[in-house]
Amino acid sequence: LTFPLLLVTFLVSFGSSMLYGYNLAVVNSPAVYIKSFYNSTWSRRYGHGLAPGPLTLLYSLTVSIFALGGLVGSLLVGLLVERYGRNGTLSRSTLLILLAGGFMGFSQELGSPEMVIIGRSITGLHSGRCCLGCEAVHKIAPKNLRGFLGLVPSIFICLGVFFAQVLGLPELLGKDKFWPLFLSVVVVPASLQLLLLHCFPESPRYLLIERNDVFGATEALRWFLGTPDVQDMIKEMKEEQQSLSSMEMVSVWQLLRDRSVRWQTLSVAVVNASMQLSGIDAIWFYTNTIFENSGIPVSQIPYTTVGTGAIEVVAGMIGCFTIEKLGRRPLIITGFCIMGICLAGITVSLLLQTALPWMCYVSVACVVGIIAGFCMGPAGIPFLMTAELFTQSHRPAAYIMGGSLNWLCNFTVGFIFPFLQRSAGAFCYLVFCAICLLVALYVYLVIPETKNKTFMEISHIFA
Repeated sequence: LTFPLLLVTFLVSFGSSMLYGYNLAVVNSPAVYIKSFYNSTWSRRYGHGLAPGPLTLLYSLTVSIFALGGLVGSLLVGLLVERYGRNGTLSRSTLLILLAGGFMGFSQELGSPEMVIIGRSITGLHSGRCCLGCEAVHKIAPKNLRGFLGLVPSIFICLGVFFAQVLGLPELLGKDKFWPLFLSVVVVPASLQLLLLHCFPESPRYLLIERNDVFGATEALRWFLGTPDVQDMIKEMKEEQQSLSSMEMVSVWQLLRDRSVRWQTLSVAVVNASMQLSGIDAIWFYTNTIFENSGIPVSQIPYTTVGTGAIEVVAGMIGCFTIEKLGRRPLIITGFCIMGICLAGITVSLLLQTALPWMCYVSVACVVGIIAGFCMGPAGIPFLMTAELFTQSHRPAAYIMGGSLNWLCNFTVGFIFPFLQRSAGAFCYLVFCAICLLVALYVYLVIPETKNKTFMEISHIFA
């Protein structure tokens, strides 16, 4: 693992994955202030405030619109990379964050809730397009480090969530007058990435395969890997270039109809959708509300939330440093099982909290278990599996399908969870519990271990 490769991994994860994690959690602590701003603005405009139902609907849209932006960004990323390259696409995506920060930062001054919603959708657009930076790092990494580097972005997602929780403390930006600044902090890492990105070479695969620039690809590989001997990788890329020139890329519709990869397609759909349907977004988006319903004193909730964030960072690091030893399959099965058990535990603790006051601490422990279980495996392994289950001709369509399901499920959970919580109460977590346990069973019965296996070996196991 060379320093340049580690540095570029850090940079793209810092400006992409960490922003994604930050935007997942940033709407949690200022929820009361944002709702108050919406209510007061509505009252000034129309002479009356919002009823609880419409106010919940408007806030749910603010939370979940981030995922719709991500869906659009993920669908556009292929066209943009082909036209501008990865560095060019990342630079343009970073400019979007500066625009989004301006919208959200001045929304209160201008009395415009619409600016908050637009800003959230633009940050989602950025997150949907910036997954390609980590994909580029994964492609130039040595084979024995692809699992490790593939999970580095998940650590930065956890760090982003943690920083949002820390900045949301009452002593920092967790105050009524600071929430627009809290939302617009995203411009800081985006600006740093924009300044530093042009110091790094373009993706070697893009230079050779798309631009036919053998010299540029050779120099880029030497810089990334810190060795002059890169002829084996250049040869591999040239073979890939030749195969792509004679290969017809499969569309999403063709992928869905291809019976030879139907189990791989189903598996990618299951693991990508389950990342969000596991309930993790409900935990990140509405942590404070969950703790409040569990009976945690309001004054202690921000600090309890920060504690859960610190534990999730540790869990993410455990998954990252053990994946090459344990493999993909044990981590994802264990992660979903832990999440399912803890989701059932939250339901039990909420039902018994009136009779047993100490059950509120059980709820906190279950939330920690859910986040830790997710960060250990389900947070990043589905993206690795998507790459490892398909050949190059099928892989782009698989990424589009998996990414679309991921973002659609993210939107669905973020939008409906407040209403599900109001209607089902403590039992709403059993829906997520059932999904987690069923997915763990599916992975155990259907998906093979993909570590150090070729596509043909994986295909033979599926057959």
